[in-house]
Amino acid sequence: MSRMSDTWILAAQCQSLLGTVDVVTRFLKEQQCYITELNSFDDRLGGRFFIRAEFRPERDEFHEERFHADFAARASEFDMQFELTPPGKRTGTVILVSKADHCLNDLLYRYRTGQLPIDIKAVISNHPDLESLATWHGLPYHYLPISPETKLEQEAQVRKIIADTDAELVVLARYMQVLSPSMCELLAGRAINIHHSLLPGFKGAKPYHQAYEKGVKLVGATAHYINNDLDEGPIIAQGVEPVDHAHYPEDLVAKGRDIECLTLARAISYHLERRVFFYSGRTVVFGN
Repeated sequence: MSRMSDTWILAAQCQSLLGTVDVVTRFLKEQQCYITELNSFDDRLGGRFFIRAEFRPERDEFHEERFHADFAARASEFDMQFELTPPGKRTGTVILVSKADHCLNDLLYRYRTGQLPIDIKAVISNHPDLESLATWHGLPYHYLPISPETKLEQEAQVRKIIADTDAELVVLARYMQVLSPSMCELLAGRAINIHHSLLPGFKGAKPYHQAYEKGVKLVGATAHYINNDLDEGPIIAQGVEPVDHAHYPEDLVAKGRDIECLTLARAISYHLERRVFFYSGRTVVFGN
């Protein structure tokens, strides 16, 4: 899924101004960098420009700090915000789970086979059920039970693990707890959640059974950044599959699990590859 092993990534955004594409492509040419992939989008309603370039230096020596400083000077005319990501970067990640194992199992497989360039620092759960799965992969497992009375104390423990491991990304892989407003603020832009796309309908227990009773014809999943609006954060990726009368509740559940795994992995990949831009409460995503 990831192609970050041999290319640098320059991702930037600024106001919509004449010359925004040129300042990026001309600079890369001057630095003798070959562009392997280029995406750009101008939001005419928001007056905002977004650009992402994957590139490969053609000369032997490449000085990251010098490149960063030189491009910052060139892009200052546009007040351009940018991020430079080196090839092979592995992002420190903490995964939060509850009892469902399908998303965690899928992420661990992609981690083990190198499909996702992440470095899993810890698995945290409010249940002990999945400890053996994490242990089999040689990963620390933190069982942190939670109740209404201990919610803030438990979140403080989660915060400490994230801080102690210097994790840059947090993945809620079917973590069935509502995060506090302060936790959402702390993890803004670096925590990804996954849930079925039947929301806002069919809330609560057994959503696919509810959907079966209503005869739904589509099921899917949504991956998004968390915020203080439950399950309504900025969307990164969605998946959907058609179903019909021959799909019984257990079939819908199985299909939903598959879509959740694929959609979550896709969203994480987009995030790691700097394909996601956040602006004015929504996302711009250069999918591949």
